[in-house]
Amino acid sequence: MKCRHCQAQLDHTFLDLGTAPPSNAYLRPNQLHAAEVWLPLRLLVCHHCWLVQTEDFTGRESLFDEDYAYFSSYSSTWLRHAEQYVNAMQERFGLHSRHCVVEVAANDGYLLQYVKRAAIPCYGIEPTASTAAAARDRGIEIISDFFGQALAQSLVDQGRQADLIAANNVLAHVPDINDFVAGFTTLLKPTGVVTFEFPHLLRMVQGLQFDTAYHEHYSYLSLTAVQRIFAANGLTVFDVEELPTHGGSLRVFAQRTSSGVQMIQQSVAELLAVEDQAGISDVSFYTGFQEKAEKIKYDVLRYLIDCKRKGLRVAAYGAAAKGNTLLNFAGIRSDLVSYVVDANPNKQDKFLPGSRIPIRNRSALLTDSPDIILILPWNLSDEIRRDLDEFCIWKPKFVVAIPEIHEFDRH
Repeated sequence: MKCRHCQAQLDHTFLDLGTAPPSNAYLRPNQLHAAEVWLPLRLLVCHHCWLVQTEDFTGRESLFDEDYAYFSSYSSTWLRHAEQYVNAMQERFGLHSRHCVVEVAANDGYLLQYVKRAAIPCYGIEPTASTAAAARDRGIEIISDFFGQALAQSLVDQGRQADLIAANNVLAHVPDINDFVAGFTTLLKPTGVVTFEFPHLLRMVQGLQFDTAYHEHYSYLSLTAVQRIFAANGLTVFDVEELPTHGGSLRVFAQRTSSGVQMIQQSVAELLAVEDQAGISDVSFYTGFQEKAEKIKYDVLRYLIDCKRKGLRVAAYGAAAKGNTLLNFAGIRSDLVSYVVDANPNKQDKFLPGSRIPIRNRSALLTDSPDIILILPWNLSDEIRRDLDEFCIWKPKFVVAIPEIHEFDRH
């Protein structure tokens, strides 16, 4: 395989999780009698541009289809994050009714609803039919297509260039990262700004967050790699912020290299220095991650088997993609985790891919009163525990497995 950005031959394996089905391919009951598609899940690192990437086995259309089940609005933490972002961008860049804001990967309108509320013209680009329909129900205009240079040029031809483009948690999800990034250069007005948010590779490695690896994530990104990719496609990074979201993310600000007016902030050089000191541009930084992931796998298996032997009932919370990676890598099935509950009705009454653990409404917890609740989206554990503290009157124990098995004290 060759690098998605620079076409260098990829020779270094960063992480090998065996095989797994696509993490968002939730199963309906009538699909339980059919075979699932399992694909190798291996991450490689480019020793030339340092882009970490998933080995390519399937197209984006099969991963982001009409049944795509991730809806951003079911997390109150993420909604607050989106609202704060809109307020901050409005203040920093003086956005008003004569500007145009675009979100690429608009999902269910979780962010653009706040732009619309501020009376700033906006539209979203979202290829998955399920989430696009939810955004339209909020009165948000959605263009249902995959983003790239061709779509960007079509929008420019219609006079729909953007003053601000938001791209949250999508840069990692694109197979042709050069075409995708070049599309932003095309769609931006000459002095426009684009912001990208994505999980930070440095935090992934430091936090042993191997469960963020799944087929929908084609890339795992550092500022070092992103700056090079942007520069090759007509964008200049002028600012960067570190965020707590998704276990540690970056918000990167960029402008057109040919016409941007924003001053380059010291934060860019400072974070590049942090990554350099950590060893991002050295193969040794990426060695040893496999063994650490395997240790977590064995630790969680031992923990759940011990619970089983003690007669403790274990349920999980959050039918998240990262949870599916953990469960399938560890070979965990419904004999160890009876079911998972999720607030998203689009996932309820289905089954997790691979493990085939049933997904239930939260009310199942009241009926069953499990002794242990394994929180799979560990990045939302504070929000989930606050929510469950009052709901679970029988006081179960809350547990996360990443970066290690940890039992939480009650709030």
